[in-house]
Amino acid sequence: MEISFKDRVAIVTGAGVGLGRCHALGLAARGARVVVNDLGVSRDGTGQSSEAALSVVEEIKAMGGEAMAHGADVSDEDAVKDMVAQAIDSWGRIDIAVNNAGILMDKTFAKMEMSAFRKVVDVHLIGTANVAHACWPHMRAQKYGRIALTTSASGMYGNFGQSNYGAAKAAMLGLMNVLHMEGARDNIRVNTLAPTAATRMTADLLPAEAQELLAPETITPGVLYLVSEDAPSQVILGAGAGSFAETRIYETQGITLIGDDNTPETVAARFAEIRDDTNQQQLGDAFGQTKKYALNAAKAKGLKLDW
Repeated sequence: MEISFKDRVAIVTGAGVGLGRCHALGLAARGARVVVNDLGVSRDGTGQSSEAALSVVEEIKAMGGEAMAHGADVSDEDAVKDMVAQAIDSWGRIDIAVNNAGILMDKTFAKMEMSAFRKVVDVHLIGTANVAHACWPHMRAQKYGRIALTTSASGMYGNFGQSNYGAAKAAMLGLMNVLHMEGARDNIRVNTLAPTAATRMTADLLPAEAQELLAPETITPGVLYLVSEDAPSQVILGAGAGSFAETRIYETQGITLIGDDNTPETVAARFAEIRDDTNQQQLGDAFGQTKKYALNAAKAKGLKLDW
């Protein structure tokens, strides 16, 4: 079945260039009315211009779509509230929020000022939370919402010189997991995109021959599915160069140490068993881990635990 966004209203942050621009154009091409959000800053968050966002709005209008520009700094809660209010005033609802806005302020942790750490976390994490929080009551009231967060391999796997960016991007997984649970009753589905693309954020890191393969356009189909009516929820979708994969967090079966055996020396001696991925499992929520450990301990002690 063809995926359509007719009569849907979407906000895309950081939509003036790169991935965000592609996401906004992709939504509009399938019928969505789009708020093109972009503060117009440089890669490190300095400067400000409305030119990029207005240009994307004109592209959407030229294809027969509806769009408006908004220059909210996503880390500014009041500015984000104003953006959502303008969407509601113009179009009466808000169905989709694609959180894409971001900056880079790379340095090794030893050389990084904490102000740079906070700034990157403010834009990526607090900015995403601000947008989701402002959209949340409208999505709950209409019993429909689709939210896409953006993580990064830097957050999931690490990247030298990106402690601030990596920390902010890893936080997306925790935010998604909780919003997925809290939104389920009201048909609000929350997913996370893990893209790798040739954009201004990665321009200095990729060889020229890779940049064409990793065009942002190759990723947008994945995010369009994640915010569609039949979207899944609580999925981390890796995307790049037309490749798509799901990232999952697993926990090994592990071991249980009771009484005098529960010492750091025993943990060290049996660490290979602790790390053995045989029978590893994906846990559904935080209490899934608590339940697993309690049942393991009860079994080791010969106790029956009704849980």
